[in-house]
Amino acid sequence: MNANELYEYIERIANLNRTSVRRVGVANGLQPVQVEALHYLSRCNRYSNTPVAVAEFLGLTKGTVSQTLCVLEANGFIRKESDARDRRVVHIQLTAEGENVLDKSIPPDVLRTAVERFTDSEMSQASKTMELLLRRMQQANGLKSFGACKTCVHHERTPDSLRHCGLTREILSNDDAEKICREHQPASAGAELATTS
Repeated sequence: MNANELYEYIERIANLNRTSVRRVGVANGLQPVQVEALHYLSRCNRYSNTPVAVAEFLGLTKGTVSQTLCVLEANGFIRKESDARDRRVVHIQLTAEGENVLDKSIPPDVLRTAVERFTDSEMSQASKTMELLLRRMQQANGLKSFGACKTCVHHERTPDSLRHCGLTREILSNDDAEKICREHQPASAGAELATTS
């Protein structure tokens, strides 16, 4: 299989996913990009729930993300909070309404239905292949990995088994460690970039 053939498959899968997500979004007055922003915010840790991080993850301009977040806030799907230490930094949290929209749309029905038909072996193979493709695309294009905190070079365990971020020097909860982070760096030079499932 060459890059053109692979592109055709990826494009078709993405279109099917988008169509399914769009249906749920429209029912809630949202565009697909707004649902994608909600999805990101549900998966990121407390260091990565800022407008800048949303823009980086989605590959959008700050202006587009600003408009997207304004719509989500106006509809009660997110709330904004100023950082306790730096009032210039804004953190974004999902509301119960935002979580409810995600529960209905992610993963899209079209994907969920297809995956339910996979054998364990097929699921494992598909997952590994997609993860490898994502890592290689990120590496080739110099993109941030947005990997799980627990797979980062900065993730440390203290002698009493507490999780700790070597970059921020803060204690991490188990929830923090499972979520994705914009500061993620692979645990070693040869490590593959990782994402949460």
